[in-house]
Order: sequence, then C-alpha cells, then structure tokens
Amino acid sequence: MVAAPFIALFLAVPAVWSPAARWLVPGLLIVGYAAAMSNGQLTPLAALSLGLLLAAAFAVAPQRQAWMRFAGHTVFIVLAVALSMHWMPGFNNLRVIGPERFTADAVPFTMFLNLDKPLVGFWLLLACPWIRPRHAPAASLKASVAGVAGTTIVCLLLALALGLVRWEPKLPASTWLFMLNNVLLVTVTEEALFRGYLQGGLSRLLKRFAHADVIALCVAALAFGLAHFPGGWQWIVLATVAGIGYGLAYRYGGLGAAILAHFGLNAAHFLLFTYPMLQAPGVS
Repeated sequence: MVAAPFIALFLAVPAVWSPAARWLVPGLLIVGYAAAMSNGQLTPLAALSLGLLLAAAFAVAPQRQAWMRFAGHTVFIVLAVALSMHWMPGFNNLRVIGPERFTADAVPFTMFLNLDKPLVGFWLLLACPWIRPRHAPAASLKASVAGVAGTTIVCLLLALALGLVRWEPKLPASTWLFMLNNVLLVTVTEEALFRGYLQGGLSRLLKRFAHADVIALCVAALAFGLAHFPGGWQWIVLATVAGIGYGLAYRYGGLGAAILAHFGLNAAHFLLFTYPMLQAPGVS
C-alpha cells in the first residue's frame, strides 16, 4: 500500500507522452496522491501546493490576458523552486535507500521517493505543451545517441580529473529502484524544468534577437549548474557542462533526447564510478 502512490506516478509519466493515453494522467495523479494521503505520506497542508499549481495552470492558458499569464508563471516559478528544495509543507517523502555506501570510499547515499518535486514536471508537461517541440524521429534518435555518448564521456572524464570519482563498477541490490526513480521522476522533472521551460521559454522570448538559442542554452545550463551548489564548485562546473550537453540534445532532438542524455550520464555514473562521490580524506 505504501508503494501505491509511486506506482501511479510511474504509470503517469509514460501516459503523459502518449496522445491516446494522456487523458489517464489526471486520474492517475488523483489516485496516487489520494493513496499517499491515506498512507500518511501527505498531510492536508499539501493542498496548498496542489491548489496553487492548479491556479497557476488556469492562469497560464493561452486565452488568458497577458497580466494573468505573467502572474501564473511567477507563481509556478516560486513553487518550482520550493517544491524542488522540499520547502513546501505537507509532504512526507519516503526514504528507500540509505544512508548507504555503495563502495568503501564513497560518501553515504540516501534516496527518497519524492511526492513534491515530481509535481513540477507533471505541471509543465500538462500545462505547457510547448516545452516539447516536435522533431523528426531520426533527428531525435541521433540527438539522443550523441547526447548520451558525448555528455557521459566529457562529464565523467572531467569528474575523474577533478578527483570526485574513481572507476568502480558495481551492481547494488537497489539498482532497479534507483534507475526507475531516476528516469521517471528525477530526469523527467529536471529536463522539463531546465530545458523545456527555461531553455525553451527563453528561446521563445528572445527569438527576435540573434543567437537566441545559444543564449537560452547557456542560461539554462548555468542555472542547472548553480542548482548543484550544495556539492561545491566542482559540482557546479560538472552540472553546467552536463547542462550544455542536455541543452544540445534538447535543441536538436527535443525533450525526450534531453531526458535520455541526462539519464544515460546518471546511469553510467551510478554503475561504473564512485557514487555519488569520493569521501574527502580524513572524513569518516
């Protein structure tokens, strides 16, 4: 019963990508969050976030007046930051891994199945369909393969050079859960926000200017890097470089290509290198 909310969320992610199954998504979200409330994983205070997201979705509809759309996007941006940082009340996210050391020299890792952060991704996919530009299947496939290969090689070589990781292949018992959560909830939400909404939105706003796509890509990559500031300057650098790779995948292959590039790097990092990073010398 504790897993019921997340089963509904995991099913809702592929459904939202299918025009034929898209109508299922609101129902799956209602079922999932109702189950979470019955389990005590949500409290009535979570209604504040849900209500504000619904109001923002109403406000940003294309037929609304400009001032209302601006207000709706402002409310969403504030909520996106707060939900991503787990600042909003009412969410009792379930810890499913850790603290656990996957290798003896690694920092202990903890993973939660979050109910707050995924709301950002679902809101974007449902309220802002323009974050998913259309690309020919061949172009999307090419961008996906190039994004996964290029971003993974560059970022992991850089991580090795910075002394953040070592070559340490492994297959922990929790691998399946990490991968499922990472691809369906983490990378979908982060790419919808940073690439679809921020990069795509800036490209739309700046389209009258030269190099609008390059500016949008760089701003989104830098914002993604700064979002990793708790890890220190090395992680800001790594995440910014990764954001450039994801941004190129988005630019030439769409949101799906960016998600695959992001997940490919995360999977390679988890399976083949120290995860999440090496423990600093002298720290037990």
